Amino acid sequence: MPIADLVFVGASVFTAGEEAPRRADVAVSDGLILAIGTAEEIGELVGAGTRVVEASGRLILPGFQDAHAHPLFAGVELLQCDLTPATDAADCLGIIGEYAAAHPEAEWIQGAGWSMEFFDGGTPTAAALDAVVSDRPVLLSNRDHHGAWVNSRAIELAGLSAHTPDPVDGRIERAADGSPSGTLHEGATNLVECLAPPLDDELAYRGLLRAQEELFALGVTSWQDAWVGAQSGLADSLDVYRRALENGDLRARVVAALWWERDRGVEQLDDMLRRRDAIAVIGAPERLRADTVKIMVDGVAENFTAAMTAPYLDGHGHPTDNSGLSFIDPAVLADAVTRIDAAGMQVHFHALGDRAVREALDALQAARDANGVTDGRHHLAHLQVVAETDVERFAELGAAANLQALWACHEAQLDELTIPFLEPRLVERHYSFGDLQRAGVRLVAGSDWPVSSADPLAAAHVAVNRVGPGSDAEPLGSAAQKLDLATALSAYTAGSAYVNHREHMTGSLAVGLAADLVVLDRDPFAGPTDRIADTRVLSTWIDGECVFERAES
Repeated sequence: MPIADLVFVGASVFTAGEEAPRRADVAVSDGLILAIGTAEEIGELVGAGTRVVEASGRLILPGFQDAHAHPLFAGVELLQCDLTPATDAADCLGIIGEYAAAHPEAEWIQGAGWSMEFFDGGTPTAAALDAVVSDRPVLLSNRDHHGAWVNSRAIELAGLSAHTPDPVDGRIERAADGSPSGTLHEGATNLVECLAPPLDDELAYRGLLRAQEELFALGVTSWQDAWVGAQSGLADSLDVYRRALENGDLRARVVAALWWERDRGVEQLDDMLRRRDAIAVIGAPERLRADTVKIMVDGVAENFTAAMTAPYLDGHGHPTDNSGLSFIDPAVLADAVTRIDAAGMQVHFHALGDRAVREALDALQAARDANGVTDGRHHLAHLQVVAETDVERFAELGAAANLQALWACHEAQLDELTIPFLEPRLVERHYSFGDLQRAGVRLVAGSDWPVSSADPLAAAHVAVNRVGPGSDAEPLGSAAQKLDLATALSAYTAGSAYVNHREHMTGSLAVGLAADLVVLDRDPFAGPTDRIADTRVLSTWIDGECVFERAES
């Protein structure tokens, strides 16, 4: 009879396919789940060298898997001017001023995390920044990373003026005289970003390891990085992952989604295949793969660049001539997706507006028509608005719905900068998780961290309640769009494991699978649904080794 290296006793367990937790002990040997059973059954596997973890009253789940995150950038931003703790505009300016004073050697002040709702129209001004930093250029991405706040020095260095045209994939926010006012949207951010100092390789490496620590503390054992490539002055963030893998510092399981440059054509696919193969020859696919392509189809609704089927409204409720941006011509998108699919790569779409969702699904249909059914496991992320007629197409095309569930609630950015500018019928279609579930669509889950919190339990809370943790707001949308807790947690485990092509080894609690586990301090199924987000991770395990343990309070 085998002897376990590790056993958890007195716990309950939950895995996808079950409606509720069940009482069971878990035994682990050589990094794999050896047995799940009664105390008597597991007791027979305990030997002199077995580590016994008392988990009475706790809940054990498979490790969470984030199917859409940006950990490297999140970690770097934690090490730069981090505005995520700010509560209003004045708080942002205070943090910026303190950071600049503490870093007099910095050529540029860079960071991220400001919230658009802190500022009139979601567009802060260069003048406000100049009041705290005027001697050096300042470049600060907003919380959703679809815009940037810059000061006058940065505008001057970039040579921007009232005569500078908007790029085709972005917009310069302007004062009454046409001059840049200090906010840049989407592709317009590149007009300044291209001048900023390159991201130091050591900073990027430290950022990745810091992010890994943060995710482990939230029970996340695996993720898909939704933007890997040459950007923000970094030669290629895939090299950072490769270095961490070869150094033995990459403990998590990662799928790198290689960034599709929308100003290039299908010739870039050959480069991606070479990068994919260069990672594959390392021979550690259980730790790092690079066989996904990330394509951004549109922008975001709060700056009116999400691609909608109906035009945005003005401040008086009248239709404008703007229905958002399709960053890639639909015919070009269909050709690219068909070629990517034929090459055996997965496509990970950013598709937020209903027109963008339709264009992505049309591209998948073109790939299906050309290539037949493949095992691409393509997925569409964000899905703020999905037309009712397109819901069933997901299942028909084998496309997964990648949910950022934490967004599916009333909060200032949505209520002040989005809902007033959309037709009511589009508002009613916001984050239609229930419709997708009933249509038999495979649900997966991600955070988009650092755009929003990486906490899977907070996201599950919103998926179930359609209300943010601690909020007394009304639920967003109808009760029909709510998910039950079992479905939400299954999306964050088995669902994401499936799109990561790792369901054969992770995502579920089953004998023979990797012992990637998370132990919670309570059973969220047992309490009221409005307390789900109060649940905390006690410990996180990968291959049966503890990578995070919460200190006793």
